[in-house]
Amino acid sequence: ANFSEQVVESFPSDISTGIYYGWACVGNGDVHKMVLSIGWNPFYKNIKKSVETHIIHVFKEDFYGEILSIVITGYIRPEKNFDSLEALISAIQEDIEEAKRQLDLPEHLKLKEDNFFHLPEGKLVNNH
Repeated sequence: ANFSEQVVESFPSDISTGIYYGWACVGNGDVHKMVLSIGWNPFYKNIKKSVETHIIHVFKEDFYGEILSIVITGYIRPEKNFDSLEALISAIQEDIEEAKRQLDLPEHLKLKEDNFFHLPEGKLVNNH
């Protein structure tokens, strides 16, 4: 799930590029573990900064146009380039496993229940 250019531009400018983990919620649905990439994705030679969310859950249908709420709880590694698509895929799998391990820790698990994910419908946080 990729954030729009407008949302990416509103991220704090001092946030380091790299791979993060945390919690994500689509619309008013359940909260799931996620891995987040912030940066330029050097393997794909992107010219614009992107924020891409990989929700660790299988959805039954697409959720284009839904509101995606996230809470970033930790940092895995810096952004880097890869020699091959296979190396990139392997790193992504390692990032997912690390995120799962970290998010099972009590200090991260408690954030899954944060009120942020249960705001009354129509309420915005920081204009988003």
